[in-house]
Order: sequence, then structure tokens, then C-alpha cells
Amino acid sequence: MSIIGNIIWIIFGGIFIFLEYIIAGILMCCTIVGIPFGLKAIQFSILGLAPFGQKVVPNESAGGCLSLILNIFWLIFGGIWIALTHLVFAILFAITIIGIPFAAQHIKLAGFALAPFGKSLR
Repeated sequence: MSIIGNIIWIIFGGIFIFLEYIIAGILMCCTIVGIPFGLKAIQFSILGLAPFGQKVVPNESAGGCLSLILNIFWLIFGGIWIALTHLVFAILFAITIIGIPFAAQHIKLAGFALAPFGKSLR
């Protein structure tokens, strides 16, 4: 079922989410300061390409002040806007019964967008 969901997701916009996140990740990796943020954007691109069948889970070493500081910077400089965008798409998809699974994936992406440091994909 997740394969079919991912194929439909890619056809109806997942490829654009993937391309936006991968380009942003590569551009952020051009500076030393932006490398951690670029790597998280690349994780977003993987999740944005095929969200069905993937889970966002906390790392074993999720605690620490470095993750907190990076999450604060992420939230201030773009995480809130990414999350709001995914929430708007989730609301739009949730209007129809067919779109509810896609709305759930946008909710997952929005949650990951709020605080991605200290979390990984499985």
C-alpha cells in the first residue's frame, strides 16, 4: 500500500517538494555554518519524495543543548513557514475522503519541520 501511496504522492506534487528541499539543502551546504541545516533539508527531501512507510523517530542521543539551539535557529529562520505550508496543504487534502492519507503525511512533514534536530527517519 505504501508503494501505491508514494507513486500517487510523487505524481501529484511530491517531486516538486523533493526538488525544492534538495536544492535548498545543497545551497545551505555551501557554507560551513549551513551544513547541519542543509543535511536536515536533504532529509526533508527524502521524506518529501516518499513519505508513506517512513516514520520520524527521536534519536537515541536526541537530548542536548546543541539540538535545542539548532532547533531554535531552524524554527526562527524557516521552520515555522515550512510547517505552516504543510498544515495548509493538510487542510486542503483533508477536505476530501481520498485526500486524508495525504493530509496525514503533510502533518508528519509539518511536525518534522518544527524541530528536525534530534529526529531521524526510519
